[in-house]
Amino acid sequence: MKVIKIAIANGLVASIATMSIMAAYGIQDFKGTLSAEVEKATKGGANVVQGKEGWLFFVPELRHLSVGPFWGENAVKVSKATTPAAADPLPAIMDFKAQLDKAGIKLLIVPVPAKAAIYPEKLAEGTVNSAGSRLDASDSEFIGILKQRGVDVIDLAPAYTQYRSEHPDHLLYSKEDTHWSGYGIGLAADLIAKKVEGESWVSGVNKTKFSGKTAPANLTGDLVEMMTGTKPGPEAVTLTTVTDSKGATAQSWRESPMLLLGDSHDLIYSIGGDMLATGAGLPENLALKLGFAPDVVAVRGSGATPARVNLARRGDNLAGKKMVIWCFSVREFTEGQGWKNVPVIR
Repeated sequence: MKVIKIAIANGLVASIATMSIMAAYGIQDFKGTLSAEVEKATKGGANVVQGKEGWLFFVPELRHLSVGPFWGENAVKVSKATTPAAADPLPAIMDFKAQLDKAGIKLLIVPVPAKAAIYPEKLAEGTVNSAGSRLDASDSEFIGILKQRGVDVIDLAPAYTQYRSEHPDHLLYSKEDTHWSGYGIGLAADLIAKKVEGESWVSGVNKTKFSGKTAPANLTGDLVEMMTGTKPGPEAVTLTTVTDSKGATAQSWRESPMLLLGDSHDLIYSIGGDMLATGAGLPENLALKLGFAPDVVAVRGSGATPARVNLARRGDNLAGKKMVIWCFSVREFTEGQGWKNVPVIR
């Protein structure tokens, strides 16, 4: 970050002006770093950028952070959508909300912040994300637009930034994977649960006593698999595995009044296989907090259009649902297949 000295008579004004200018330069410097890394990786055919201290970053996620505003007239300029009509996420989100509103179902959107926005210094030394100089400013602005239009959204970035300052040893993301860690999942589950617990229908749901056991697991992340050449070994990622009184892990509950919709952030550490572990993902941790499991409709690919297509294929018009939690990576806004209107409720 560049150091700028400004001489203004009023010391307080000088301090504020200097911090604002430094923040602006810091954001631009970071975007420049991102753009350079993305360009270099793209030319080399790489999907992974190696940061500091063993941190790995996904190129599409870095690109998302670098492109700036991605809605309205800017959408077609920056989106990787397959068609220009699907470039802007705002119309599709508002269409989905309108469908849910008509059916009396509440929508809660939970975009997962980019890893580089929360741990920017692992990519560009000396860079800091803060409330006054958000490195994910476009994501923050878009969340603000959604809220202005009546969409309920949890902006995780401020909570994540505060949490990492208070718990520096509790990494919120896996160093070697595109996904969050158990700590990142736990914090998100806490914030989502607080929203859900405020709903009147929750008191009528049959509850189950779940228990959580937190322990490290040695895992090899998907970013390692994408690398060429010398690869790092497994990483210890702390996970909270959730079980019921019989020792069985919480399962997706089709009859649940709460639907969890989205991408692989809703599957990681939950279903095993390439999702690395079982019983320790977001669905299970929500069950731990709330006493009942969600109904999960999530895809390994894009949580934008394909996830809603899968939901529509059920053909049940979301009967019995009271709330949809739409949780997906922020890179979906620009790097996925696009945002089409999907008639989920007919």
